[in-house]
Amino acid sequence: MADIEWKGYSSLKSKLQQLPDVVHDAIWDATFDVVEKAEGYAVRELQSSVKYGNGELSRNLKYEVVDKGGKVVGRVWSDDPVALFRELGTGRVGQESQKDLPDGFEPSYRQTPWFIPADAVDIDLNEIYGMPKIKINGKVFYRTNGQPARQFLTPAIKQAGEEAPDIIKASINEAIKGKLGGK
Repeated sequence: MADIEWKGYSSLKSKLQQLPDVVHDAIWDATFDVVEKAEGYAVRELQSSVKYGNGELSRNLKYEVVDKGGKVVGRVWSDDPVALFRELGTGRVGQESQKDLPDGFEPSYRQTPWFIPADAVDIDLNEIYGMPKIKINGKVFYRTNGQPARQFLTPAIKQAGEEAPDIIKASINEAIKGKLGGK
């Protein structure tokens, strides 16, 4: 019986041992690309739809990538309450407006109108949003039943999520070719 020699076995074994780390790192990098895209789409939507703003909302978007029990997770969010109000709407108007919500998420909305002192804002809310002005004891207020949802983050995350498989696949392929010499 003849001996068989397997050339390259040590190299193959070494590359296979490196493969899980190479793939994990590629997915990590690709997830950063995906959340950066989501942030970019959200900023673009805000910049194209906010007529009376200073850009603060788009500057307050944050993102991160974390490893949760071996799973790479990307998140995009804002701590600014205005983002939540814009995304979900406010009051009865917000409750009744069309929006895309995650399964099981049911926000509660104020059912009664509220008043905003006219001197507390630097724009005419009647002109911009159609909020009626009323005078109470000589002081002017805007009366509102809320504002509709004007989602910017949910559509951005969905759009980036649709692109994610291709981004991750390309990142893994590039990492394997670059670090393991694959084809």
